[in-house]
Amino acid sequence: MEVTHVFSGLAVSDYEAARGWYEHLLGRPPDMLPKEDEAVWQLSHSALIYVVADQPRAGSGLLTVAVNRLDEHLADLAKRGIQTQTETLANGVRKVSVSDPDGNTISFFETPAPDAVPAH
Repeated sequence: MEVTHVFSGLAVSDYEAARGWYEHLLGRPPDMLPKEDEAVWQLSHSALIYVVADQPRAGSGLLTVAVNRLDEHLADLAKRGIQTQTETLANGVRKVSVSDPDGNTISFFETPAPDAVPAH
């Protein structure tokens, strides 16, 4: 199976409030509004996230995003007033997390250097 794109969705209870929160988190409005209660941000060529109104499922989502230059990303989040929690994993990787108003957790970590990734 060849994967061409990944769409990751997070359920929210209040779509309008969540859309504003994610615009603030990501620093821009959504790239697409496929339907009345769904917003999509394209993070890279093949990675997209979306928020969708789905009250019964809201608040239990987990999303992890690998970024280049984690420190720059953290500085951008701080400039926007976004509170984060940082932890260092057992393998030495720093992971930064933030929770949306429903309790969904969005985490960021720095993309490992190519020589740090084990071969399959």
